[in-house]
Amino acid sequence: MTPTAFTDLISIVDARRVSATEDLDQRKRAAFGQFMTPPAVSALMASMYLHSQSHSKSEIRLLEPGAGVGSLTTAFVVSCCRLADRPRKISATLFEIDEALASTLSESLSDVRCVCEKAGVVFEFEVKNEDFIRASTQWNGPLFDNPLGEFDYVVMNPPYRKINTDSDTRAMLRVVGIETSNLYSAFMMLGARALAKGGEFVSITPRSFCNGPYFRPFRKEFLRTIALDRLHIFESREQAFKEDEVLQENIILHGIKNGDRQKVVISTSGKDSNIRSRTVPYTNVIAPDDTEAFIHVISDANDDLIREAMFQFKHSLTDLGLNVSTGRVVDFRATEFLRTEISKDTVPLIYASDFKDGYVEEPKPPYDRPFAIIDSPETRDSLLIETAVHVLVKRFSSKEEARRIVAAVLEPSRISTKRIGIENHLNYFHQQGSGLSKTFAIGLAAFLNSTIVDRFFRQFNGHTQVNATDLRSMRYPSIQELEWLAEKSEGKITDQQRIDELMVDLLKLKTSMLKSA
Repeated sequence: MTPTAFTDLISIVDARRVSATEDLDQRKRAAFGQFMTPPAVSALMASMYLHSQSHSKSEIRLLEPGAGVGSLTTAFVVSCCRLADRPRKISATLFEIDEALASTLSESLSDVRCVCEKAGVVFEFEVKNEDFIRASTQWNGPLFDNPLGEFDYVVMNPPYRKINTDSDTRAMLRVVGIETSNLYSAFMMLGARALAKGGEFVSITPRSFCNGPYFRPFRKEFLRTIALDRLHIFESREQAFKEDEVLQENIILHGIKNGDRQKVVISTSGKDSNIRSRTVPYTNVIAPDDTEAFIHVISDANDDLIREAMFQFKHSLTDLGLNVSTGRVVDFRATEFLRTEISKDTVPLIYASDFKDGYVEEPKPPYDRPFAIIDSPETRDSLLIETAVHVLVKRFSSKEEARRIVAAVLEPSRISTKRIGIENHLNYFHQQGSGLSKTFAIGLAAFLNSTIVDRFFRQFNGHTQVNATDLRSMRYPSIQELEWLAEKSEGKITDQQRIDELMVDLLKLKTSMLKSA
């Protein structure tokens, strides 16, 4: 069927997307990280270009890496052709590593060319059935010149898959000065470099790059190159790629190479498909003094209030004399020391499942996993810590959990041994390896378990992992304020209503003190 109109074209290309998804070898799909873009998302991404410029260019150069069947390029071209002041010519370069998909992609682009002819627009395309990263990095010229040439627009739904440290892909990226741990961020950085000054970039990716240590080098370079213009989030994890059962939180990012950094449009959409948007200062999204360059997505006025409230707390962990570390025991690497029975030579191994009503309880049998670890000179130096008062935080929360940050207090009175092991799925607060005072610990756990902290954390954390770096990046109340929280909470650090009321009281107290000063 040859398309005769824009609606026909979109329907035909989307039918190819559905068919290609069904036909894909699932092992190959997992290897390539292939999840193709549905039409509603493609149209939304294309619309972001239209709101940002007058589009007076008579000729447009477009790049789409990881193009699949061409859904994004189709949506972009259709949007351009519907303009009153449409371009005279569009030249598109598309990469697709899968040979079968590359063939289908060429069919889609031939259909795009037919419809463009009817609209009086010349459409030229080149499909490159090759690895986008290899093509972008095999270059003997200056480091930041691009072997692909320069483009006016880059649009992408890049593959999502981790890059092994010792892989050829990681080596190719390092040659051109890119250090990142996932294919999608590598595609984003290479795409940004391929833009001409003032060129526009739009992508849909997992939200995980917005925070955390793994993406820090990528964030810093990408944000130096691309000025954010708009961020769009979906209220439901399942919304963007529901047909593929992708539960990763996704974000659409639109930016301009070397653009102004004055403001950012934040938009959201729910299951009703209605889009709500607001404009916020650029510094609300990326704090100028943030050495981690976390990206905060402040979706509504309530989030503004949360941010303002959290910024009343001025103390870093260093100010409080605190450190936060990740549990030392990676169970599958320490199997020779783990036990499923208690003996005089073992100590408890603490997991997240040992959190009970805000406190850590010593694990007791029966368990379907090892719950004890050998206490020996070999484990004391590398795997165990002295039993003392600590605040433990889950590193991972399930999709079903209401809270992203879940904290509990570990008290020596609840543990029968002088040493313990802390499993790697937990973070723990300490003072240079030593314990905290009980009152201080209770106050800190109460603060971390508050709704205000949870809401603030979600502004920059789009996944279920809580890194030690994330906890270090936040600001905290003073020691006195944390002790006040402990006293007023009476140790009931999972009484959500009471903790939230106390946080409001504390913020009111701080506000009145600031006004009087």
